Amino acid sequence: MPTIQSIETLLVQLPTRREHKWTGLTESIGRYLLTRVVDSEGRTGWGEAPALKDWGGEFGRYFGESTLIAKTVIEKYLAPSLIGVELGNFAEMHARMDAVIRGYPYAKAAVEFAAYDVTGRWLGLPVHMLLGGRVRSRVMVTHSIGLIPIAEAEKEVAQVAAEGIKTIKIKIGVDAKRDIDMVRTIRGAVGDDVELCVDANEGYRTPGEAIATVRAMEPYRLKYVEQPVMGIERIAEVARAIDPPVMADESAWNAHDVIQISERRAAQIVSIYSTKPGGLYKAMEVAAVCRAAGIICNVNGSVETGVGNLANVHLAAAAPAATLSCVVPVSTPAEWQNGQVGGIYYRDDLIVAPMKLVDGGIEVPTAPGMGIDVDLAKVEKYTVRD
Repeated sequence: MPTIQSIETLLVQLPTRREHKWTGLTESIGRYLLTRVVDSEGRTGWGEAPALKDWGGEFGRYFGESTLIAKTVIEKYLAPSLIGVELGNFAEMHARMDAVIRGYPYAKAAVEFAAYDVTGRWLGLPVHMLLGGRVRSRVMVTHSIGLIPIAEAEKEVAQVAAEGIKTIKIKIGVDAKRDIDMVRTIRGAVGDDVELCVDANEGYRTPGEAIATVRAMEPYRLKYVEQPVMGIERIAEVARAIDPPVMADESAWNAHDVIQISERRAAQIVSIYSTKPGGLYKAMEVAAVCRAAGIICNVNGSVETGVGNLANVHLAAAAPAATLSCVVPVSTPAEWQNGQVGGIYYRDDLIVAPMKLVDGGIEVPTAPGMGIDVDLAKVEKYTVRD
């Protein structure tokens, strides 16, 4: 039985297509930590920690991780504890990681993704089969509009809709008037056939402010309102007062959080991450609790490079509860970019071939492991040396 032989990390920085920020974020996306796992027979698997120091859970319940923190946790604690673990034994992997250090789910997820990749390559199976099988062969994409000027957003969403993307998420939570104007403008630009959702990233100071703002947006037909305020009990107050369903994101990191959300009837939707619970193994636990509670889901993330985004796509393919369009990139190396913007956040990527976008959805890769190889030359090109 092959075992984990080595784990190493590399810091990379992809060039962005445009600035992409949300409420509370001060650093640029794309400066992330890659992990490489080599097994005892020489196979290699890749993972990613899209760690952002400014992004975490509510009231300090969960905290941001930086790439430096993730690198330290992996090299000092996780890697030594995992050498010799048999491939495919993800329960033991998580038990060892949780025993050696508490928390740090992004660091743990990055190592676990690489372990899933190398295990799939060993067995000749795609990662979604290791997660229980493929529920859907195409993962529908939601394109995210960050905190950019309204005129710039208006131009971008028109092109996104023309490219076939069927759902657009609008970052809000900065200023009520600006937010309402943004939603009104985007609805006018894309017409009636594109679904719109908004994400405040806990930006509104009170439930009352969130309720008043969302009510003013309701004529523009919102599919859902994501994390309008901080706190499970406070998003529950908003959910009771508005017509669109509320999605929990910063309030929903693991399966236990979903139990609390269900008990309080705080949200009808939960945004599942491959990273927030600490990896794919525990993300499937979150999805299972959501399904049992009658909560529907999407898969969301931190605008990963193609390495981490492959984990998102396999999770969305395998999780029955993930019925909504997912806020994931359409990871595309520079050679395949021809001016398209739907799902494109970087001017290049780290995978050897693009994800295939068909009718607004990513075709789930079926090759072994994560399904698309990592481009070693691109990794070398974008490695940060300092």
